Amino acid sequence: MRSLLTTYYLAISIAFVSILSADDRPNIVFIFTDDHAPHAIGAYDGWLKSVNPTPNIDKLAAEGMLFVNSFCTNSICGPSRAVIQTGKHSHKNGFMNNGNTFDWNQQTFPKLLQKAGYQTAIYGKSHLKGHPQGYDSWAVLPGQGLYYNPDMITESGQVTIEGYCTDIVTDMAVEFLKDKRDEKKPFMLMVQHKAPHRNWMPALRHLNLYDDIEIPEPATLFDDYKDNAPAAGHQELEIDRHMHINYDLFLDLTPDFEELPIRTDKSAWRNMQRMTPEQLKAWRAAYGPKDKAFHDANLSGKELVRWKYQRYAKNYLRSVKGVDESVETIQDTLVELDLDDNTIVIYSSDQGFYIGDHGWYDKRWMYEESLKMPFILKWPGVTKPGSKTTKMVQNLDYAETFLDIAGATIPDDMQGLSLVPLLKGENPKDWRKSIYYHYYEYPSVHMVPRHNGIRTNRYKLMHFYQFDEWEFYDLKSDPDEYNNLYNNPEYQSLVKRMKNQLNQLEKKYEDDSDMTVKPKSWQNEVRGIAAN
Repeated sequence: MRSLLTTYYLAISIAFVSILSADDRPNIVFIFTDDHAPHAIGAYDGWLKSVNPTPNIDKLAAEGMLFVNSFCTNSICGPSRAVIQTGKHSHKNGFMNNGNTFDWNQQTFPKLLQKAGYQTAIYGKSHLKGHPQGYDSWAVLPGQGLYYNPDMITESGQVTIEGYCTDIVTDMAVEFLKDKRDEKKPFMLMVQHKAPHRNWMPALRHLNLYDDIEIPEPATLFDDYKDNAPAAGHQELEIDRHMHINYDLFLDLTPDFEELPIRTDKSAWRNMQRMTPEQLKAWRAAYGPKDKAFHDANLSGKELVRWKYQRYAKNYLRSVKGVDESVETIQDTLVELDLDDNTIVIYSSDQGFYIGDHGWYDKRWMYEESLKMPFILKWPGVTKPGSKTTKMVQNLDYAETFLDIAGATIPDDMQGLSLVPLLKGENPKDWRKSIYYHYYEYPSVHMVPRHNGIRTNRYKLMHFYQFDEWEFYDLKSDPDEYNNLYNNPEYQSLVKRMKNQLNQLEKKYEDDSDMTVKPKSWQNEVRGIAAN
């Protein structure tokens, strides 16, 4: 009898300890933005650091770990988010381009966190279509969403909320923390902002920010693509030729602006038509004098490109400022609620972005500016404040990391690695030495061809396979990727070795996508070249 009682009380004790252990598991706040390039974050020490664009994100980096070599697997909004949800490459999760629809019935990390006892919530931009699964509380933007007075899809239907999107999403996150949180459970809160996505519409309070300074220009603003494969010359994302001066940069743009019969993103103009009179008055009060100054200057050539760059970069960084303030608000709320000591706070974005680099805006390419994505994580008591790691990580690793933090089992079919060992200051000897990349959306907006590739710590090989065009770079001697070494005789043995490694990664990740070379007639047609 005594033995049975001992066994019973031991079981009760184990269960009690288990409950306490579950309660002690850290909360996770994942703050995620759209198109925020690492070089537009002060802590990443890029060429925009002097503008001091992100003091609160920089503070987060000082309190945690900054991942220097953080990369995406497919540099475009929806696919990056699908990779994070599943821990699988695009060809495995089925969401390869923004035209796809995400299968919410498949295995995702929030569903697994729920099973492990976590409360889950997501607010803001999902961009995966359909209603989110695996979340106890959610409200998401339809598609890209709007900056001003956005519609939100909620569990009870679609609503329109007056205000600025970044502030609205932040308020939803704060409301969850204060009123919707189950205090008996650890939580995973995903705060997903639209900003700083095109068309870069800042909050009213930031419309005149940076008016008194010139934003530094990237060294590659006037890149001529002479050494690239032909793909770089056939894109449609140049500030000079493709950024629209009215629809993208708001010159003379008002709700009654006469619509131009052109194919471009007109979402800012349509959003202006939803502004309240007070919002519109403040908007035009800020941009009206700037528009007049532009007309008075009568610019052309490179000076016009420089003006467009300044207008674009300032609006982009103004949109970033709202996000940076959101980080501060959420951090302050955690302190107010006495949650900060047991809450992991993460800042990331779905990919990098061109802020005039190579004369471009947008993303998609495997070049550094859009391949890299910020990843900063604070884990009180575990991760050393102010630390950095140069280990190569990808958004492919996020799901595994969240599950590992929660003490949940990581499914065998996930393709990434848990970052927990790195966060604990360990130095795994078997960490990956290269990353795999694959972009699919072509022919489509911006006309960036399909390509896959491999990047190591020093070298990068890219294959625009439908055209059978290649690029190879030594990132140590050529960090701006000016000098394509693919046809350089001195590098042929290295190129061959990198091709073999690329083939090995294709097999490792089971990428059986159609990568055949297209007929010359097709190539000429999509590039608008008249066949001989």
